[in-house]
Amino acid sequence: MLIALVIGTTVSTIKDETLTGRKLLILRPADEDGVPYGKPYVAVDTLDAGIGDLVLTAHGSGGRQTT
Repeated sequence: MLIALVIGTTVSTIKDETLTGRKLLILRPADEDGVPYGKPYVAVDTLDAGIGDLVLTAHGSGGRQTT
């Protein structure tokens, strides 16, 4: 799991039907003080986070099981 900062949103014109109606966020990894580092990545939002929020992200099989 990683702490990440929400830096934006994106849209997809074609996506898996299990993701229909779900918001896609652009995130950057962040340290424990909320300072971003590293490259941005896209994640599915299941809790209605907004730009500027710190979120906890799950990767791998744990992340796939939550969607």
